[in-house]
Amino acid sequence: MRIVACLNGDRRPGEHPALPISPDQLAADAAAVVGAGATAVHVHPRDGRGRESLDHQLVTALLDRLHDRVPGVPVSVTTSLSAEPDAWRRLDLVGRWGTLPDSATVNMHEPGSLEVARVLAGHRVAVEAGVWTVEAARVLVASHVIEVCSSVLIEPVEQGTDEALRTLSGIASVLDRARSTVPRMLHGRDATAWPLLDKAVALDLDVRMGLEDCLLTPDGAEATDNTALVGEAAARVRAER
Repeated sequence: MRIVACLNGDRRPGEHPALPISPDQLAADAAAVVGAGATAVHVHPRDGRGRESLDHQLVTALLDRLHDRVPGVPVSVTTSLSAEPDAWRRLDLVGRWGTLPDSATVNMHEPGSLEVARVLAGHRVAVEAGVWTVEAARVLVASHVIEVCSSVLIEPVEQGTDEALRTLSGIASVLDRARSTVPRMLHGRDATAWPLLDKAVALDLDVRMGLEDCLLTPDGAEATDNTALVGEAAARVRAER
């Protein structure tokens, strides 16, 4: 079971006191969460103002820093439209990446996602398909992009646990009907982050945790940092094994 630490996501600078923004901060957090049990890290590169960016120079600088600090640990990078709202410019930026991540997430509901996935696959970057809805799962299967994916990230956006679990069931049904054997990860955000992590552990799916997904510990207190969140997630995985 993979335990992926999602270090910053699209959170605004200052949204949490320990949110890592700069390459040095992200590299320090990466080393800490690996020590706490993470097997991979997922990051959203930022520019000098703290804004998300897919610029090839920023991506290269961040990846070089991460690979130096946590050698051998897989690094995943976002391609979300939150980092570049123009779908065609995003495609161009991703195509310009020189230093490549081990994997990249591609949200299937976003315009241009299929093209981005195919460009990444052509560069031999593992594609992690972000599936937020049942319709996105259908797009993933019907387009055959699932055939170049290394994993499917099931990411219900509903903030009620029951509703999120219904979305999980619907997405899983689409994947099962397609006889997909691509590994699956399940995670929630904010109110559903911990319930869906526990569900993922029970289903023996890969898990994800970090300040991108959740700012609170399971008891509702503000988390100290990414290390505290990942350490708790790793403890829950160990408890079920």
